[in-house]
Amino acid sequence: MPKNIVVILGHPDSRSFCKALADTYIASAKASGHEVRFFPLGALSFDPVLRQGYRSEQTMEPDLVSVQDAIRWAQHVVLVYPIWWGAMPALLKGMIDRVFLPGFAFRYRKDSQFWDRLLAGRSAHVITTMDTPPWYYRLIYRMPSHHQIKKTILEFSGIKPVQITSLGPMRYATSERREQWLQRVARYAAIA
Repeated sequence: MPKNIVVILGHPDSRSFCKALADTYIASAKASGHEVRFFPLGALSFDPVLRQGYRSEQTMEPDLVSVQDAIRWAQHVVLVYPIWWGAMPALLKGMIDRVFLPGFAFRYRKDSQFWDRLLAGRSAHVITTMDTPPWYYRLIYRMPSHHQIKKTILEFSGIKPVQITSLGPMRYATSERREQWLQRVARYAAIA
C-alpha cells in the first residue's frame, strides 16, 4: 500500500554518500508508488539554535514550517545521516530542536510527569553511516546516537516502530560494498 514518506538528509554536504543513499531511497520509494517529500538540511535556510529554549516562542523560518508540514503529512519518516563523534550532525540536531516542539511533537499534561505523543501513527527508518564498525559502535560505545534518535526523540513523539540501519565502516568501503549498501536501501524503500 502506497505511503506518504518524508526523507530528511542530515548530512550538510550534497556530495556525500548519505546523499546517494537518500537519492536511492527516494527513487526506489517512488518506483514502488509511494509519495515522497525530500529535505536536504544543508540546502535549507534556518537557524539551528533554539535561542531561548522553550521559554519563549522562536519564529520558524519557512523551510522549517515546510519540514513540519511534511512530517504531519507523512506516514513514514526517513532520516539519513552520518555518525560524527558518536552522534548526529549538529545541523540535524538543530532541526530537531527547532521542529519537534511542544504542541507539534508532544504535549506535557497539566500537573503530570506524563505527556501526549502527538506524532503517533507514523513509523520511521533511520539510516546512518559511520567510520566505526557497526559492531564496535554497538558493543563498545553502546549506540548513544541510536538510543537518542529512537527513544528520546522519535518514540517520545509517538513515532513507532523505528528501524535503524547502520552502514560502515565507510572509510575503507570499496565501491562494490557501497553499491551493496545502496541496493539494500533501495529494498527498504520498496517495502516502506
